[in-house]
Amino acid sequence: MKPARTTSAVPEPSDGPARGLSAWRFVVVFGGVSLLMDFVYEGARSVTGPLLAHLGASAAVVGVVTGAGEAAALGLRLVSGPLADRSRRFWTWTIAGYVLTAATVPVLGLTGVLWAACTLVIAERVGKAVRSPAKDTLLSHATAATGRGRGFAVHEAMDQVGALVGPLTVAGILALTGDDYAPALGVLALPGAAAVALLLWLRARVPDPIGYEITIGAAVPGEPPPAGSRETKLPRAFWAYAVFTAATLTGFATFGVLSYHLVVRHLMPTAMVPVLYAAAMAADAVAALATGWLYDRFGAQVLVVLPLLSAAVPALAFTDTVGVAVAGALVWGAAVGVQESTLRATVADLVPVGRRATAYGVFAGIMGAAALVGGALAGVLYDISVPLLIGVVAGIQTAALVLLWVTRAVRRGM
Repeated sequence: MKPARTTSAVPEPSDGPARGLSAWRFVVVFGGVSLLMDFVYEGARSVTGPLLAHLGASAAVVGVVTGAGEAAALGLRLVSGPLADRSRRFWTWTIAGYVLTAATVPVLGLTGVLWAACTLVIAERVGKAVRSPAKDTLLSHATAATGRGRGFAVHEAMDQVGALVGPLTVAGILALTGDDYAPALGVLALPGAAAVALLLWLRARVPDPIGYEITIGAAVPGEPPPAGSRETKLPRAFWAYAVFTAATLTGFATFGVLSYHLVVRHLMPTAMVPVLYAAAMAADAVAALATGWLYDRFGAQVLVVLPLLSAAVPALAFTDTVGVAVAGALVWGAAVGVQESTLRATVADLVPVGRRATAYGVFAGIMGAAALVGGALAGVLYDISVPLLIGVVAGIQTAALVLLWVTRAVRRGM
């Protein structure tokens, strides 16, 4: 399937919907907000596995907690997405989610109790659930003028600048303090505060970003359709791609399990794990930009790369050879880049503007359930047998490829 609209020939409004911000400037400033917040939560996530292991967690506990965190980040959007659509308070939801994450992360390094650390890991992900459907809806308005794939890809690439700097900062502080997590995570309060301040400024400049879509004729103003009307139903193509995406995530390991393997098998010191995570985020950015550009040219068929990358991750990352395990982490980062950019662009093209936050919430809820299964499955199978884990994931991703072919056939038949 190709995107519903090609925007390269569509003139972008010179002044934007409010106070002189063009669509590209809106995307870039919003990318700056995400850059700062990724500095915060990706810095923390880069050491989640080692931190929980330090507090006495097993691989299964790490897998369940990190999987539950992703499930919270994705599954709770089933609630926040429809609520954002009904209230139309997209900025309020976005700001609240960012504030929750910014407040939670610095406290994580202060706790010395496993259950408290597990709770904070999940709470940080709840902040992402609160903001993401509304944030993606705001961003989708501007990408109507910039090109869906390119707009989401540039935003994701800027995300990953923060996701690279954050883990490197944490790694440097851990190296200086002898693996003391309190100062390493406490310093992340600074970029968190800066992200919230920049977001408030952006809201003041562009209070209603739907103006970008209205200006180019991609949307018309108005309220969401009444509950129970045919217009409230999400398209069949949306459901088809949601099922495909769920399959790819069911066989996708979390970085928490990957980093647990590296530390427990003594392949890498704890202070180097955030450095590897930063490299994986760089791979994320490159993959996002590449697939975003290809998406605008060729459509959702570029998603064929996702099951291939996901299948390669455990085969590489769970070896006892450092170089191969590092390559597996980089492949993991590339797969995340596709998930975080091209999949979001696809949803924006498949769903009308009035139901977009709901669609993002439902889509993320399905992904969250799959992420919980995937994280737990990876952790449990890792404790049993690494070859079994590799084989199971390969089988799941083969099924995902078949699902992608089927869903594309369904789309063509509609």
